[in-house]
Amino acid sequence: MREILGRRRRLLSRHDDGRPELIGAALTYATQWQWPVLPGVAADPQARSRCGCPDPECTVPGAHPFDPGLLAATTDARMVRWWWSNRPTAPIVLATGGAAPCAVSLPALPAAHALAALDRAGLRLGPVVASPTRWSLLVKPYSMEQLGELLYAKDFVPGSLRFHGEGGYLALPPSESGRGAVRWERAPLPGSASPWVPDVEAVVDAVVDALTRTGVSAPEL
Repeated sequence: MREILGRRRRLLSRHDDGRPELIGAALTYATQWQWPVLPGVAADPQARSRCGCPDPECTVPGAHPFDPGLLAATTDARMVRWWWSNRPTAPIVLATGGAAPCAVSLPALPAAHALAALDRAGLRLGPVVASPTRWSLLVKPYSMEQLGELLYAKDFVPGSLRFHGEGGYLALPPSESGRGAVRWERAPLPGSASPWVPDVEAVVDAVVDALTRTGVSAPEL
């Protein structure tokens, strides 16, 4: 009987397509870490590279809010359960800024080179979210004024760096977007406390310096 129950638990933790259950991850983000989340629009089931939203030119297929809108993001467990009970394959979208982390993202290949350089330099990094095309380094919340002053002081900032701040969003693991699976390149340490994240200044300084030192360009993507 114990073996049967254990098998049943494993089956319940997966959808019919075998992917890990999203609702558990969404509840961890919302209730344990106090990160406001909401379900994103899924990729078009007929063509995974296209988005399920009405925009035929969508640049983030299957990885952005649509219905509900971004302002609906919440940490309420009942709402999170209701959303993913009704839309079990919906991507998990984090509303960045406020009390939640922000992020700095760049194309995947230069991001991998930059992280290797940062590791050699001994810089402490927080969680890193990876998709097939871009990696996102989570950072502490920042204001637009703070970001503007930081970038203004730079001689060079790669044009493909993107900043997910107040009013922004980011798809979180284990979402499946039109570009492929969203995963942790650097997973948060297990536990109930919200993961530690560095200041945005440290990350931008280190990423720009790493890209410059390694000679790796960051193309627009």
